[in-house]
Amino acid sequence: MEHQCNDLQDRDHKFLTKAIEEAYKAVESGDGGPFGAVVVRNDEIVVSCHNLVNKHTDPTAHAEVTAVREACTKLNQIDLSDCELYTSCEPCPMCLGAINISRIKRMVFGAKAEAATASGFVYFIQDAITGTESYQKANLEIIQADGRDAVLAEQVFENTKAKLSM
Repeated sequence: MEHQCNDLQDRDHKFLTKAIEEAYKAVESGDGGPFGAVVVRNDEIVVSCHNLVNKHTDPTAHAEVTAVREACTKLNQIDLSDCELYTSCEPCPMCLGAINISRIKRMVFGAKAEAATASGFVYFIQDAITGTESYQKANLEIIQADGRDAVLAEQVFENTKAKLSM
């Protein structure tokens, strides 16, 4: 059992090291913040990505979201339940959502959110859950439509159910 544990630790170290290399690449290239992610299937790297927020002028181009998108495209599937994700840092809520929706079976992260927070990055899981940091300061009004608009929007699901293969 100890041998299996060491093998898993060595394997995790190998792929996490690649994610950390991607984090450095993001900063060195000017593409984005210091975040990297690697999607692995059957002990092989499917994609290795870094933060592309600056490069694409896209606040959603985080390393993990980019890795999920690229892995889905490369594998021609949206279900990544046969994959694992290695990320250089604890993911933000958006990235965790993408990881969850893609059904990735296992995630290994390196740095805790506090390390990134100390450098000015504030969008992390615990903050979203507890309503701290930038989540307290958000000035976003959210309104659900009612009446006819709500009914029309809800009918989309009923009217398209037969065409969807979910």
